[in-house]
Formats: sequence, C-alpha cells, structure tokens
Amino acid sequence: MLSEGAQVPDAALTDTDGESFTLGRYRGKPLVLYFYPKADTPGCTNEAKDFSALIGEFRKHGAAVLGVSKDPVKKLLKFIGKYELKVDLASDEAGGFCEAFGTWVEKSLYGRNYMGIARATFLIDEGGKIVRVWPKVKVAGHAQDVLEAVKGLG
Repeated sequence: MLSEGAQVPDAALTDTDGESFTLGRYRGKPLVLYFYPKADTPGCTNEAKDFSALIGEFRKHGAAVLGVSKDPVKKLLKFIGKYELKVDLASDEAGGFCEAFGTWVEKSLYGRNYMGIARATFLIDEGGKIVRVWPKVKVAGHAQDVLEAVKGLG
C-alpha cells in the first residue's frame, strides 16, 4: 500500500459519466480518496453516507471526496441514486488503479481466500502527494476523523 510522502500514481479511473480520468482532475485542492469493497453493501453504504453527510464541511475546507471500487458505472449510478450520495464515485473495473495504490489484496473470509479491495483512505494534498493514510478503516466515525485531518491541512 502506498504510504505518506508518496506521489499519487497516474492510473486511470472511470467517472459516473463513463469518462476516463486521472487524479490530475483534482490537482490544486486536497483530495480524500477512499477505497471500498462493493457498492450497496452495509459497511460501504454507511461509509458513503457518512462522507456524503459531511461533504459540505469537506468543501468548506477546499477538499474533494472520491470513492473508488471495482463496481461498474451502472452500479455506481444506482448506488448514488438509492442513497442520494453527494460524494464523487469512480469505477476501477480493470483494477489497475487499486493495484497502483496497493489496495487490491488477498483477503480471507470463513477460511476462504480471495482477492478484494482493502477498505483504505488516502488524504492527498493539492500537489498530488499523500499526506495521510488510513490503511485499515473501521467505518464508524471514520469520515469525521478524515474531516479533522483535512481541517489540519490549512
């Protein structure tokens, strides 16, 4: 997993309009980049709703919030609509972006090993450098913790 001080990779994602983009889109302002395993599952839904509830505060402090999963764009659009999410979401169906950040990892559930996205959050400064990493996110209270870190940037 990428660590604090690293420059963000130039890997591509797909936005909810189906357009390819890189994190260069967010240069010039802080970015909260969070990785979540799967849209419309309990933990991922709560995380997206928590970030959405605080989006006004993030914007007040100049930060954007972007959630990334391997879900297809169609599923992301349904997820946004179902929960009236206010954060940006992007698709990494091919997985190259998750691999570049080190969030595509081997997981274990009920004795079965499989590959999946590690729930992790990166705070990226206006120049594209990672200034804080939360490598093993527990959803409850996480969005507020990240907001406090964003406030500490300025």
